[in-house]
Amino acid sequence: MRPLALPILAALLAGPAHATQEYHLPTLFDVADVAMDDVLNIRQQPDAGAPVIGTLPPDAKGVEVVEETRGWGRVNSGEGSGWVSMRYLTYRVDVWEPGELPEHFRCIGTEPFWSVKAEGGEVVYDTPEGAERQQLRAILDTGIFRYPTRAVLGETLTLVATPQICSDGMSDRTYGLSATLIRDGEQPQMLNGCCLIQE
Repeated sequence: MRPLALPILAALLAGPAHATQEYHLPTLFDVADVAMDDVLNIRQQPDAGAPVIGTLPPDAKGVEVVEETRGWGRVNSGEGSGWVSMRYLTYRVDVWEPGELPEHFRCIGTEPFWSVKAEGGEVVYDTPEGAERQQLRAILDTGIFRYPTRAVLGETLTLVATPQICSDGMSDRTYGLSATLIRDGEQPQMLNGCCLIQE
């Protein structure tokens, strides 16, 4: 029985380590295994023969991947988006921490234009008319390991971001988080938008 017990024990010990390798999109990646005198191509379609529409430097950090298909990840480049080979990306394990937001998390909306971000213990709601700051009461998550859904609670606003492909309606960029913003007050509002986590 001893030879059988050892493989079982090894499998049990390996289980949690393997689980920590899971990620949910959107999340951030670093470019890896690209020569320093080379670049990582961003292609129009998830295919090695598709036209190149942009590049990432070999030492690029914090690249947001919003969706993945057949070994290719969609990233934003300029006012559009394209595809890079996931073979040359290493995902980061410090992006979606429990009860926290990624460092550059922010949400935007159009018609009307608005944006929301958390900054220094405050929620900043910004429009063309000006910025409104209020206390950040809480950041909630689902409790699922590294799952991106977040609720941001201010004094008179609540923002919920969920993983879903999203368009801002103004550009060809593709976002990985859909946002719903609810504003309380004399004239309550519910606004829709998209969120990003890349700097």
